[in-house]
Amino acid sequence: MDFSNKIIWITGASSGIGKATAMELSKKKVHLILSGRNEEALTKVAVFCQKNGSSAKVIPFDLGNEEAVALAAQKVLAEENKIDALYHFGGISQRSLVSETSTAVDRKIFEVNFFGTVALTKAILPAMIANGGGQIAVTSSIVGKFGFPYRSAYSASKHALHGFFESLRAENAANNIRVSIIIPGRIKTNISVNALEKDGAAHGKMDKGQEKGKPADESAKVICRKLKKERKEILVGGTELIMVHIRRFFPRIYYYLSSKVEPL
Repeated sequence: MDFSNKIIWITGASSGIGKATAMELSKKKVHLILSGRNEEALTKVAVFCQKNGSSAKVIPFDLGNEEAVALAAQKVLAEENKIDALYHFGGISQRSLVSETSTAVDRKIFEVNFFGTVALTKAILPAMIANGGGQIAVTSSIVGKFGFPYRSAYSASKHALHGFFESLRAENAANNIRVSIIIPGRIKTNISVNALEKDGAAHGKMDKGQEKGKPADESAKVICRKLKKERKEILVGGTELIMVHIRRFFPRIYYYLSSKVEPL
């Protein structure tokens, strides 16, 4: 993937890894489309990216609103002659027990993390195929590889992304659609602050593990380097990534640790 002069749409670009990735890519002289719910924050990111020599357009919308997703896709497709890459970073996490969490919260997490992401992908995919292909990246999590306490719906939504986008990749190899699944561990962002509790209220505080996580800007460098190489899975984080390998190769140890370790 040669980023130079490519048109790249990034969701979740107002904060966290999405913002850091947009800022990192802006060094490559690209044409960015920045999306998220916070238009003011997106505008600030756009100004930074423009100062780096890239163009940046702000298209705010809520991933959890199906109509808003469709309208955003229509607007972008009407204004751009093609989309070279679509990078999904938008999402929401959780901090609550299965036994205490309402199904309304479960549904909200899936609407944002899974259905909104899928809807935007489906809206863009035909045009991407018609233009000879493109790159799609979706952000999962290490808990998209295994279940973890206080993350039931979040983990499930990330598992679902793996199934959907691996299927999309297999179906579209001949269409030159390259799919990367980004798998972060502990990254220092506000994901825990904005996570939903059992009643849907914001968690409102930074987790200890998150506070000590890999900085978002360093993570973005890793992600961009591996997106350039079109890696199918991109693990990024610290020592916590070992849990992915433990779950795969030593499941009995994982089953023991998953009920003992402090949640991410």
